[in-house]
Amino acid sequence: MSTRQLHEMSTAELSTAYSNRTLSPVEVTEGLLARIEALDAKINSFCYCDPTASKEQARQSERRWLEGAPLSPLDGVPVAIKDLLLTAGWPTRRGSLTTDPEGPWDVDAPSVARLREAGAVLIGKTTTPEFGWKGTTDSPLTGITRNPWNTEKTPGGSSGGSAAALAARFCPLALGTDGGGSIRIPAALSGVVGLKPNFGRVPAYPLSPFGTVAHVGPMSRTVRDAALLLNVIARPDARDWQALTYQATDYAEGLEFGMRGKRIAFSPRLGHVQRIVPEVEHLAAAAARRFEKMGAHVEQIDPPGGDVIETFKTLWWSSAAFLLRDLPEEQKNQLDPGLRQIAEEGAQISLDEYLSANAARGRFGSAMRQFMEQHDFLLTPAVATPAFEAGQLSPIDEDGQAWLHWTPFTYPFNLTHQPAASVPCGFTRDGLPVGLQIVGCMFDDVGVLAAAAAYELADPHFEKVPSGF
Repeated sequence: MSTRQLHEMSTAELSTAYSNRTLSPVEVTEGLLARIEALDAKINSFCYCDPTASKEQARQSERRWLEGAPLSPLDGVPVAIKDLLLTAGWPTRRGSLTTDPEGPWDVDAPSVARLREAGAVLIGKTTTPEFGWKGTTDSPLTGITRNPWNTEKTPGGSSGGSAAALAARFCPLALGTDGGGSIRIPAALSGVVGLKPNFGRVPAYPLSPFGTVAHVGPMSRTVRDAALLLNVIARPDARDWQALTYQATDYAEGLEFGMRGKRIAFSPRLGHVQRIVPEVEHLAAAAARRFEKMGAHVEQIDPPGGDVIETFKTLWWSSAAFLLRDLPEEQKNQLDPGLRQIAEEGAQISLDEYLSANAARGRFGSAMRQFMEQHDFLLTPAVATPAFEAGQLSPIDEDGQAWLHWTPFTYPFNLTHQPAASVPCGFTRDGLPVGLQIVGCMFDDVGVLAAAAAYELADPHFEKVPSGF
């Protein structure tokens, strides 16, 4: 089996090959580690790899497959871990010079613990902006991460390392986190699949300093792989007191439901977005028309609530201030200047302003739940722009809140807790990926994955490979 065939394989294909003994977890892990070593200098998607540990996990998996006793379909499948998620034995630096590389690093986040229990091979930690604060991926600790489709461009963020690693075929699966679009933004800009599950679906520990807008979720090249990963990471963990009651759902089982008769709202601008790249809007509209061809009832209509940027900004900025408030001045001088700026602005937010934002969030969430009673899904562009120059905060302007101006479609649904996915829906004339956002009703992760799978079948892009990778 050629190296190219190996790195193109999906989770399901790898699992079948392991079962048939036509391929071993050791071969796959060694092949992907060699690929990372040879090619990651182009994009800087990994900030930490431990080949010795990864190969040992692969050898243990190989023994289980030979004994006919794999722990799960993910046994032996390499998974990349975003460097905001604790991983026992490996440093979790969070893109920051202010974290102590010595740790101690003796605890797994729930999603990482579930992957170990499932027998997955942890292939490495992926880059993030400092503490995941923005929608692009560069940090004082790890430098700039680049987009495999064009290495002059950003892969998005804050799960940009995971998205870039997937697009470059360094791994079939990755974990991301999403506090304002941080799974969906890089999935869209990098041409991969990303799901922000319903809040509480995937347990988290420790809880995010950015509060209840933060989600943990799967990233992959195909929808089925995202569903298989969600099957594992959605399992319960008592450390997260906000987690939903666990339901033993097979998220891959419902991918064949189809869209016939589904009620779909399509909102190309959410009723207020002024700045959107025309190619992005055109591709999103074409994607909505494909749902009509699948038998869905698609209505162009804007959801309620208007522009919620000030609500989100108040909560996000004040959380940044809380996160960094106890850092000594010498460490604050080591921070990303943009992060320090929003933290300083957040420290000026009054209690009344914070509570008012929480109240506005509640009104918006209630209005969205009522709106979704009339619709199964809401479609929007995932991001208002294709990938832009790496190292920039925004293609629009360079102020501390600029990333909110080009991500107006994602952060509203962190406020509402709804599940939402980005699935590739085409490429610009310059060959840059564009994503379609599919927002579901509360708790309907199954439905969002089914809609994403139906779209992927109608308009597949996952077999396209960036030049040079």
